[in-house]
Amino acid sequence: MSPSPAYRNYVLFMLTVVYVFNFIDRQLLVILQESIKKELHLSDSLLGWLSGFAFVIFYVTLGLPIARLADRTSRRTTVAVSLGLWSIMSFLTGSARNFIQLLLARVGVGVGEAGGSPPAHAMISDYFPPKSRSTALAIYSSGIYIGVLIGFVLGGHLSQHFGWRTAFFVVSSPGILFALLFYATVKEPRRGATDPDSAQTNERPSLSSVLKQLYTSKTFVYLCMATALHVFCIYGLMNWAGSFLGRSHAMTVAQRGAALGLALGIGGALGSFAGGALTDRYGRKDIRWYMKLPAYAILLSVFFIAGALFIHDNLVSVICFGCVAALQSSYLGPSIAVAHSLVPASMRALTSAVLFFVLNLIGQGFGPWVVGMISDGLKSSLGSESLRWAMSINIVVGVAAMILFFRTARTLTPSPNPQPA
Repeated sequence: MSPSPAYRNYVLFMLTVVYVFNFIDRQLLVILQESIKKELHLSDSLLGWLSGFAFVIFYVTLGLPIARLADRTSRRTTVAVSLGLWSIMSFLTGSARNFIQLLLARVGVGVGEAGGSPPAHAMISDYFPPKSRSTALAIYSSGIYIGVLIGFVLGGHLSQHFGWRTAFFVVSSPGILFALLFYATVKEPRRGATDPDSAQTNERPSLSSVLKQLYTSKTFVYLCMATALHVFCIYGLMNWAGSFLGRSHAMTVAQRGAALGLALGIGGALGSFAGGALTDRYGRKDIRWYMKLPAYAILLSVFFIAGALFIHDNLVSVICFGCVAALQSSYLGPSIAVAHSLVPASMRALTSAVLFFVLNLIGQGFGPWVVGMISDGLKSSLGSESLRWAMSINIVVGVAAMILFFRTARTLTPSPNPQPA
């Protein structure tokens, strides 16, 4: 029996809330990193490595076997257990007394979060048919920016008044309870339930066959490259925006937490939803819009990146960051929808894991780290302005990502059903 529209939407809501917790715990470190830097005496390179590569290497590598397990077992259970684990590890981050302890706690967060998105993507694709799938995935992806809003605003406020350790304790605790609620009220959908042809949904293809199918798809290969560079730009900006406003605009942790939380949270959530809704609308006539729309959005975002970094007015800089978030966030729902359209239902969680492996390893792994290293390298000559110029590398990276999204669009046939070239 097919689930009712009300229950289907409830599941989407619950999965989105899980993703909110994902990014609250992930981004809490970002808004608190200046306070952590002072207490633990860390460099920008170490901060960038901590919020980037050290977290991502476990997040992406474990994402593949966990997604493989989810394709074979209960995705609902995988999501619930993962949420509980990363919430506990985020709570323990507040107890860290040195860099090694902080590193181990963040590794634990990465291990937990590895089991979040790929199974959730697969569940959404089984609850929502292709004609509304990009919109549903975009609504889910808006959890990124809702999590950023809550994490930045609440984390900044708690840090200013009670300290950064208390911020981790308070903000991460609700995720543990929500994991139990999710497990008790969300049902596992039938694989391929919304696909026109679900003949292959009971197959259990080998890992090598899945990777071979993805590797031989020009669409998927170009999509991986485009999203990887785009995510490099996103995290190269978002993970350093709070520190930038503190150093170059002299804003307190509470001020920049509230300002960035609202700007990035509201802008990103609106942009994510709009990206999914618009591509579902225009993609019915020409599937290439699933990639062309994010490409045009990235082109516009480049100008706002320049404004955010080089306009010295506090308010204008924050507004520009919000516009960047709105434009940059439009890519995720369409990208996942296109990736899922290239494989049968039994491969979807693993397909999401492979896509996230590439985009997060290159994007989130190297984006903050490279910016931090450039900032350290320029510090002797530019002082506190070194971070501004280090972050400007993302203008060039953004242009490269835009070109690759247009190239990905050329691999799609202009029909309602995406096909690899």
